[in-house]
Order: sequence, then structure tokens, then C-alpha cells
Amino acid sequence: MITGELKNKIDSLWDIFAAGGLVNPLDVIEQITYLMFIRDLDDSDNLRAKESAMLGLPYESIFAKEVKIGDRTVDGSQLKWSTFHDLPAAKAYNIVQEWVFPFIKNLHADKNSAYSKYMGDAIFKLPTPLLLSKVIDSLDEIYGLMEAMHDTDTKGDVYEYLLSKIAQSGLNGQFRTPRHIIKMIVRMTDPKADDVICDPACGTAGFLVEAGEYLKENKKDEIFYDNRNRAHYMNEMFYGYDMDRTMLRIGAMNMMTHGISNPFIEYRDSLSDQNGDKAKYSLILANPPFKGSLDAEIVSTDLLKVCKTKKTELLFLALFLRMLKVGGRCACIVPDGVLFGSSTAHKAIRREIIENNRLQAVISMPSGVFKPYAGVSTAVLVFTKTGHGGTDKVWFYDMKADGFSLDDKRTPVQDNDIDDIVERFHNLDKEIDRKRTEQSFFVDKQEIVDNDYDLSINKYKETEQVKIEYPSTDEILADLNNLEDEIEKGIKELKEMLK
Repeated sequence: MITGELKNKIDSLWDIFAAGGLVNPLDVIEQITYLMFIRDLDDSDNLRAKESAMLGLPYESIFAKEVKIGDRTVDGSQLKWSTFHDLPAAKAYNIVQEWVFPFIKNLHADKNSAYSKYMGDAIFKLPTPLLLSKVIDSLDEIYGLMEAMHDTDTKGDVYEYLLSKIAQSGLNGQFRTPRHIIKMIVRMTDPKADDVICDPACGTAGFLVEAGEYLKENKKDEIFYDNRNRAHYMNEMFYGYDMDRTMLRIGAMNMMTHGISNPFIEYRDSLSDQNGDKAKYSLILANPPFKGSLDAEIVSTDLLKVCKTKKTELLFLALFLRMLKVGGRCACIVPDGVLFGSSTAHKAIRREIIENNRLQAVISMPSGVFKPYAGVSTAVLVFTKTGHGGTDKVWFYDMKADGFSLDDKRTPVQDNDIDDIVERFHNLDKEIDRKRTEQSFFVDKQEIVDNDYDLSINKYKETEQVKIEYPSTDEILADLNNLEDEIEKGIKELKEMLK
């Protein structure tokens, strides 16, 4: 979460835009995002050069050569943030407006990449050199604070806080999945070098970025020392869909700054007939919107065959099953109502996952995980598409803490179940004998079937009754009499002292 000095710096940056004449929150967020991307390009280019040197791989900086912009040719090094940010305001403004912005709009000249699709209509809107100079100085301060916070994804938190500004302004606000929850889900699913990964409601591409970072850290040799796997990672592994072009633009820039050259990020209503993906992906990671209901007429008919409903959280589960290859895995966040809802549609989708596929795990999360943006209780479902069943036992885990307080402030705390969840999930053979009174345990499929496919952990968790011996009433009365005598004695002594 954004707190303290960093929050104040972002608020001040927002005020700088307002004072400079830019007041539309979407415009402000887009301009901030462009400038962050320009700065990130410089940082990521330097980082990738160092990584390539360490791995012994060839790498050519995007700033290394002369760059053709319109009819002019300029030295690429002049386009780096670290070069122009110290220049006089007027000169820096001219460089950004005339050289840097056209450069980032045309980074992918083929016009087919996710990045180029959503940058084509981008416009540089800062009206004066003074405003740009103030914004550059403010962003440098913000990045300085972010770099001091080594162990948190502060850039993602900055995006989240910026998006909250949209909601505060009365527009359609969005909130991102907390980074530590995304990391938990990615660690649980352990993406492979040959996976094809999709998030059908990708927003700023948090799940895709984290999956890419996980692979870079844990499968480095498999990916970067194998030409085929490397090409797959850069061009064919990551797919994301959303209905908000601002989110798509941020998502495409987010992926690119994390070293993924050409992800497939596309404008698409995943639940509609325009999404024809079937049996295409080996891993789906998602936190789909829980926005209630939508018009059944726009929903793909094959999803309605699985569960006839207008509720997006149920339709997305049906969609995941359709989009996965046989053997493909899914880990997704759902509101608690999906686990125990009694409607025909609720039961139908749970039955489909349990009877015709393999449900592996239900991790119940506390309601404070998404605060302050939402207070809904949620869970993580982990399942594999088989098409012919396979559910034998389902593993349940009752997450009680995620490392942050469960109030609106979400301040760091010591209690954290995430490492325990990941460790136990990867060693389920050791969970067989766990009792229902413990934090995690298995439940037989037949018991779940007998309970109308109810997946609420409270349906199966047992509470341990501990017998407590209380003193007899005679002892309690005797203690009270002794206490009364002591009080009277004390009052008497106090009166004597006051004489």
C-alpha cells in the first residue's frame, strides 16, 4: 500500500498537474504513465544490458544507435531520461515532445504488437516546459523513495494509488490485486518454460508480469539458454484481455518494461462471442471482476450452457474451463458466494469443476485482503481441466493473515500464512493426516457432493472443544469478600493520612 511520504509525493504530483491545467484524471494518469514508462525504459535497458553481460548473451540497447524520427536522425542516447532530465526546461520539453514521445510511440514499427496497438493514439498533453520540469523533478523524487523500498512492488502500488484517484473523481474506478497475493498464486502454480499463460481480465497485467518475473528468476536456464523457449517467452507465452484501453496501454507498457518484448494484450470482452478461444492455454491466472450481472444477450452461448446466469464470477469460471487445454491449470480469485451459493447456476459450475475436472485446492482468504477498495471475502480456486473428472480429495486452507493488518490501513504485521500455504500446497502428500481442527486439511469428494458441492471451508472445519474448569460459586464469593475487605482497609488508611 502507498503510505506516508510516498503517498504525499504522489498527491503533490497530482497537484502539479492540476496547477498546470490538466485536471481530467484519465489524462493525468496517462501522462504520468507515459513519463514513468520513458524513465523505466532507461532503467530496464541498463538492467537488461547488465543481465545479458552476466548471462553471456548478446544485447543491443534501444538507445545505442542513431534513431530516425520523421525526417530527422538523432543520437539515441539523447532520448534517455538520464540524459534530458538535467537539461534546461525548454530544451528538455522540446526533446520530449519532438523526439522522445514519437520514439516511444514507434518502438514497435510493425504496428502489430500489443504495445504499438495502444500507443498509436497516445498524445503528449503537457502544455508547458515548466510543467514538464516540475513533473520530472517530482517523478525523480518518487522513484528515489520507491528504490528505498526494496522488498515491495512499489511501482504496482503506485499504479493502484493512481487508479484510486479515478474512483475518487467519480469515474469508473478499478483496483488491482495485491502484489503479494499475485505472487502467492504464481508460486503455487509454478509456471513452466513452455506454458501459454492467459489472464482474460488482465487490467494492468499484474499476473502476467509476475509470472514472467517468476520464470526469469526460477527457470532462467531453460528460457534464456534455449532459443526456442526464449522466443516463446518473448512473443507467444503471455496473453491478456481487457475492456479498458487505458488499462491495456498501462499493461502493455508494464510488460515491456519487465523485458517481455511482444505480449498479446488485446481489447476484448472475454465473456462475449468475440472471444473464440477454446483449448488454447496451459495456465490461466486471474482475478475476474465481481461486478454483479450483465446482459445475457452479449454472453457467449456456450458459457450459458455450462451455467445459465448473468453473474460474471460464475461465467468467468465456465470461460476458464473452455479456454484451457486438457491438462491446463487455473488459479483464480472468486468471491466467497461462489463457494456456497445455492442457486442452480452456482451449483452447476461447482459440479462441473468437481465432477468433470480436477479441483485441487480452495484457499479461503480473510475479508480485509482487498481493503480499502473492497471488503468482500474471497478465495483462491486451483483446478486442472481434464474433461473426465479426477477430483478425489480437495485441499482446504484457512488463511488468517497475509502479512498486513486487515483494516483499511493495511499496515505490515508479523502474522503471515502465505509461505506456509505455498509450502503445503507443493507437499500435499504430507497433508493427508491433518485434522479438521487444523488450519489446512483434505475433504473427500463424496462428502462435498453430499453437501450440494458446497466449498465453504466452514462447512467442513471442526472446532475443538476445550473443557475449562471454573472456580465454584463459594470460592468466587470468598474472593469478592476478600477484595472488598482490602478496599475498605485501603480507604481507611487513606482517610487516616488525610487527617
